[in-house]
Amino acid sequence: MTNVDLGGISTCTLNEAQTVDQISQGEWEKKIMALSSASSTAVGNDSDTRATGCLLTGIPGLEHLHVWLSIPFCTMYAVALAGNGILICVILSQPGLHEPMYIFLAMLASADILLSTSTMPKALANFWLGSSHISFDGCLTQMFFIHFLFVADSAVLLAMAFDRFVAICFPLRYTIVLTSSVIGKIVAAALTRSFIIMFPSIFLLKRLHYCRINVIAHTFCEHMGIARLSCSDISINVWYGLAAALLSTGLDIILITVSYIHILRAVFRLPSRNARSKALSTCGSHVCVILLFYIPALFSVFAYRFGGRHIPHYVHILLANLYVVIPPMLNPIIYGVRTNQIWEGAKQMFSHLAQESK
Repeated sequence: MTNVDLGGISTCTLNEAQTVDQISQGEWEKKIMALSSASSTAVGNDSDTRATGCLLTGIPGLEHLHVWLSIPFCTMYAVALAGNGILICVILSQPGLHEPMYIFLAMLASADILLSTSTMPKALANFWLGSSHISFDGCLTQMFFIHFLFVADSAVLLAMAFDRFVAICFPLRYTIVLTSSVIGKIVAAALTRSFIIMFPSIFLLKRLHYCRINVIAHTFCEHMGIARLSCSDISINVWYGLAAALLSTGLDIILITVSYIHILRAVFRLPSRNARSKALSTCGSHVCVILLFYIPALFSVFAYRFGGRHIPHYVHILLANLYVVIPPMLNPIIYGVRTNQIWEGAKQMFSHLAQESK
């Protein structure tokens, strides 16, 4: 059993916790044995074990805390759904918000809803009901949508940076450059790029031979987690994963950084202090969202790469789960608090709904 600080907890509570832990451990062992038996049969028949599906362990080492961990995760997921849903409704219902910046924000909110929904329902089912089994094709589907939506999120942030770049550096050409046609092409390009980058991962995983018990020490399926279940050489998958990350997130970070270097240069050239503060305030919300999106991701990557042996595995899994709910939860709050137009639009929408309900 995992060592947990139990100072101040009564002996009765400790015994109950141990009993629950033993029960959950026993149920988990039964699932492993059942999957092992099916996998052994598949191997004996010289077939692939992917037909037996996969088991998602949840957060390894914290199985006895799954029910308690589900409470904050469920709360954050519900807030993310409500906040982003309201944000999308406000932008769609208010004609004054039908501008490029807010259209991109609605896209970001939509991607956030889908990203958190691709992971949290299965994780919560695992925490509450012990529903840890997932078919191999279902695992591939979840993996594809998680990575696809992550790349799409990054592309939307790049589009928002481009929007601020044009608005501040070329304000007189803003309406000419960012027309409805251009916005449509940006959206199509973001989705197409995400699809092209992530779709090959399905075939790269399907080509592998699986001959082991398919247990994934995570709450959701991701590319390298599935690849490591294989008995084949996965070097192509490793290089593909690195190339995909560099061509999507890495390239986006570079372009966003370049955009903001030009934005800051243009802002500090403005003669009026009020004009400088106003220009910076329009970028403040976007900068907060960018930092919220990229810093946890980069921290998780570097922590796994350089601190993998020193940081417990459950910390990496917790970070991964927090990453798919905290940015979607906070993004609507950041934009609602810092953007007067959205705040006023929300008040008008709810006022109109209240009048209609009378």
